[in-house]
Amino acid sequence: MRSTLISGLLCASVVGAVQPLVDVSYSKYQGVPLANGITEWLGMRYAAPPVGNLRFAAPVDPVQNKTTVVANTFGDICLGTGAVPSNTSSEDCLFINVYAPTNASSEDTLPVYFFIQGGGFNSNSNANYNGSGLIEASNHNIIVVNFNYRVGPYGFLASKEIVKEGNTNNGIRDQIKALQWVQKNIRKFGGNPNHVVLGGASAGASSVTLLLTAHNGRNDGLFHATAAESQALSPLLSVEESQFMYDNLVIRTGCVDSNDTLACLRGLNSTFLQTKNINTPFPGAQNPPVTMYSPTLDGDIVTDYTLSAYRKGNFIKLPAIYGDDTNEATFFTPTNTSSIAESNTFIKDQFPLLTTSQLREINTLYPNNPNNTFPNSGLYWRQVSDVFGEMLFNCPGLAITDIYSSNFSRKDIYNFHWDVLDPGFAARGLGVGHTTELGAIWGPNNTQGFTLASYATTNANIIPITQAYWISFIRSYNPNTYRLKGSPEWRAWTAQKKQRLHFVTNATAMEVVDQRQQKRCAYLSSVAVDLKQ
Repeated sequence: MRSTLISGLLCASVVGAVQPLVDVSYSKYQGVPLANGITEWLGMRYAAPPVGNLRFAAPVDPVQNKTTVVANTFGDICLGTGAVPSNTSSEDCLFINVYAPTNASSEDTLPVYFFIQGGGFNSNSNANYNGSGLIEASNHNIIVVNFNYRVGPYGFLASKEIVKEGNTNNGIRDQIKALQWVQKNIRKFGGNPNHVVLGGASAGASSVTLLLTAHNGRNDGLFHATAAESQALSPLLSVEESQFMYDNLVIRTGCVDSNDTLACLRGLNSTFLQTKNINTPFPGAQNPPVTMYSPTLDGDIVTDYTLSAYRKGNFIKLPAIYGDDTNEATFFTPTNTSSIAESNTFIKDQFPLLTTSQLREINTLYPNNPNNTFPNSGLYWRQVSDVFGEMLFNCPGLAITDIYSSNFSRKDIYNFHWDVLDPGFAARGLGVGHTTELGAIWGPNNTQGFTLASYATTNANIIPITQAYWISFIRSYNPNTYRLKGSPEWRAWTAQKKQRLHFVTNATAMEVVDQRQQKRCAYLSSVAVDLKQ
C-alpha cells in the first residue's frame, strides 16, 4: 500500500512539474535549466516573421514547426532607426523570453512580470534583460517575461496607404500579441495568466499608458497591474499628420514612380531600407527630433491623446506604480546648448506646436543657473535638460498619478522619485539619469551593461531595497507586502498630499513633491493636450 502511494505521488509530481520541453502548440521549445534553480527559454517565436507582405502589417501567428527548438539563444532584436544592421538585429525579430523557477509546477500559479523595453519607439534599447536576478530575489516566487517589438517605420509608419493595405501602430500590436501569447501559454511554465503585472521603462512605460488607454480603455484581461518607469508622452500625430513621414520615406527610397508605393517599400531589402531609415524634422520644426516615429492617433488602438484619455477616465483602472528620475533628459539634449535661443529651438523641434508665448512662459519657469556648468558642455545644457525632462517624463507621470487619486479615488497608486546619484555620472553633469533604476530593479549584472558602476560599490545598498518593493508589487499589487525589513512604508499617492517614495542610498523615505516642481508641472500639464500629449 505504501509503495503504491509513493509511486502515485511520484507520478503526480512528474506530471505536475514543468518540464524544460514545453509545447506551445505551434512548436516545442527546449528550455535550459541553470544552476541557480531557474530555467530559461530564450528566443521563442510569438509571431511569424514580419517580412514581405507582413512588413507594415499586424502580427500573425507563427507557422507550425514540428521540430523541437533548443531555446538557448536570444532571437535577433528589431531594426532601429539610424542603426546599422548587425548579426544580432534583423527584421525577423518577434521573439519572447521566459524565465521561471525550475521547481515550478504546472499546478502553480506564479505571478508574472511582463516587461516592455524602451528605446523611444525607435530601437529595442533594453533587449534581453536577464530575469534571473528578480526571480532569485523573490525566492523563486515569480516568472519574468520580456520580448522584442517592432520600432521605427517597421512598427509605427502611418499613412493613408498603410491604413488601406496594412496596419498602424504595429509595435503596439506586437505588444498585445505577446500579451495574448502569455495568456495562452504561461500556465505551461508555472505562471498565472490571471496575475500579470505589466511593466516598462521609457517607451516601454509609454506603452503601458497606451495599453491602459487602448480602444478607449477596453479591458481585455491581458494584465492586472502596471509599473511604469519614466513614461514619456511625446506628441501623438494622426494618420493625416503622419503622412509626411511616409512620403519622405517613399522619396528617399526611390519609390515615387511606383504605381503602388507601399508595395515598393515592402519589396525593398531591409539592408537598403535601413540606409534611408532616419529622422527628419516635424512640420514647424527646424531640426529632426530625438525620435520621430512613434504611436499614431489612429482611432483604433490609440483613440485620444494620452492625458486626455486619462482625464476622461478612458483607461483601465488597476493598481499602478509611476515614477521618474531626477535628471530625465541629460542623455538626450545637446550638451553644447549655449543660449536660450538654442534651448528654445531644441524644445520646439520636439514639440512643434509650441507657441512663442508658451516658450516665453517656459523660459520664466526654467531660468538658467549660470553656476550649473559642467566640463565640455554649454551654459544652457542643464536648463534645456530640465525643460525637456519635465515636459516629456516627470510632469506627465505626476499628472497621471494625480488623476487616479483626484478623479477616481484610487488608493492603490504609488509614485517614486529615483535620486540615486552615481559619482561618475555626477562628474559628467548627467546627474541621476533616465531609467538608471533599471540596474537596481533587475540587478546590475542582468541589464546587458546598462547599469551604474556604483551599484557594485557606494550604491550597492539600494539594490535589495528596490528589488523587494518591485517584487512585492509583482506578487501582491502592493509594494509593501514583502518589502525589505526596516525599509519605509511606500505610502499610496493622494491628491492632497502628493507624496512619493524618494529613493536615495541609505536614506530612502517618503517625500512631498516640491512646490516649485508642482508649479512647473501645473503649467506644462495645462498645455499638454494642446501639444498632443
